[in-house]
Formats: sequence, C-alpha cells, structure tokens
Amino acid sequence: MSSYKRRFGDRKDGRLIRSLPAFNRFIPYIMPTRNDACNHYEESFEISVLDKRLRELRVEGYKGIGLLHFLIAVHIRGISMLPGLNRFVAGRRVYAANDIAIVMTVKRSLSIDATETTIKVHFQPTDTIFDVYRKLNEKIEEVKADEGNNNTEDVAEALCKAPRFLLRFALQLLRIGDYFGILPEALTEASPFHGSMIITDLGSLRIGPIYHHIYNFGTLPVFIAFGSKYTKYEVNRHGMVEKKKYVDLKLVSDERICDGHYYAQFLQAYRYMFQHPEIVEAPPTRVVEDIY
Repeated sequence: MSSYKRRFGDRKDGRLIRSLPAFNRFIPYIMPTRNDACNHYEESFEISVLDKRLRELRVEGYKGIGLLHFLIAVHIRGISMLPGLNRFVAGRRVYAANDIAIVMTVKRSLSIDATETTIKVHFQPTDTIFDVYRKLNEKIEEVKADEGNNNTEDVAEALCKAPRFLLRFALQLLRIGDYFGILPEALTEASPFHGSMIITDLGSLRIGPIYHHIYNFGTLPVFIAFGSKYTKYEVNRHGMVEKKKYVDLKLVSDERICDGHYYAQFLQAYRYMFQHPEIVEAPPTRVVEDIY
C-alpha cells in the first residue's frame, strides 16, 4: 500500500477495486443495502487447547487475556492472508479498506444502569495477540477512566439536540456524504458504523451469541458475536470419554465483498487457529495485499 497513489474514485478510508469481474461490480446494484446481502453463519469451536494456552498467558502476566483478544487477533491474521475480508461496499462500489479498524461496545461497569459506549481500535495486518491485548486494553482503560462522553457520544448528543425534522435532514446529508465518500475523516473516525469488523462478547453476560444485523449506514461488513464457554463430554475413537470445551460463534457478513469460497477459506483458517493458537503470537511471515 505504501507505493499506491490515491486515484480518482478512491475514498479517504479505502481504495476502489477496479479489477473485479463485471458480475461482482453489478451485485451492489441488485442488493443495494447490507441487509439485502446478509449471510448468517454459526459454528461451535473446540477450544480446549486454546483455553489452556490463554491460562498460561495469564500466568505469564497477561492479566485478563481471553477469547475476545484471541478472536480479534484471528480476524486480523485472516485478513493478512485473505485481504478480501477487509473490503466494504459504499455508493454501490467495492473498496479495499486502508486499515483494519475493529469496533466494539464497552460498558463502563457491569451494573445495570452503567452507561455504555463504542470504541474503535486500529490494527495492522502484522499485529499479534499481544499487540491486540495492549491496544485494546489501553482503549478500554481510557474509556472507563473518562466519565465524560467520547467522540461518538459527543456527535450523537449534538445531533439529538436538533428538532426532529432537522435531525432527519442532517442524517440524510450524512448518508449522501457517505455514499460519495466525502464525510470528514473526524466524523468517520467517531462513527461506530465505519470499520472492518464489529464484535460483541456475550459470554461476559453469561448468554449465548446472537445473529446481530450489520448496519446499512457506514462500511462495517462483518458482525461477530460469541457466547459463554461450555463443557462437553465426548467419546473419542478409542472409546474413552474426554472432557472438551467449546464456544459458540455467530457471524453475519456482507456477501458482496467476496464470494462463498473466499469466506470458506477464511473460516477454515479460523478453525485451524483455534487448534494452533500459537500462530497469532508471532507476526505473519507474509502479508497478502488485496487486488487492484
């Protein structure tokens, strides 16, 4: 990306992919919104090896490192191998995102009346689980320490002070600006609807995952939800009963950014890394760049 020079048709947050086949460029006109193009996927991942490794890392001093950090690291590593997962559709065109921006919702405490906010953390395709741990924890601590609003809440509060007809008009202007890619960078950075992936840890609430819709406004192409860990007793091929741990994950994705075979490769890589968690502890030996 360092040698790439921005061209007419690119956006501030992504470059237009010009070499896509005609059918792939036509699909956003058939399915103009993300809700039109939602694919739903669920899988139960066996995490016995991963759970043991995360416990070891906590003993080594990475306090609180867990499934959330691992899943974000896995998604980043998947993008480093399969960069088409970091595309988005805007203005009925397909773009390659300039960076990896992960969005999540954070409650300032676990009390029922505690306020919640969204955070956005930027990553590089070379980042490891330790980079994720550091960057995510820094952002979360920053939010929890600040009792005031962050940028996202400030923007929402300013908009909600307007009369309803002005608010609707302002939102329409934002949609038009987003369609043509002319929204100010400060606004898209504050927006929880612009990014590479949004993730929610429902295991922290002791419930299972849900299929969460992806938003028509913004650029987010993937929403991941995962639930609580649970134990199963299974009979192995030797006839012995084994205790195994699992976690359920549900993924909602925009099918317009890449085809089913591409997503399948990504999910196979996901499954492999659950059994070999050490992979995300070191940077990738090679980063694949998306097509032009």
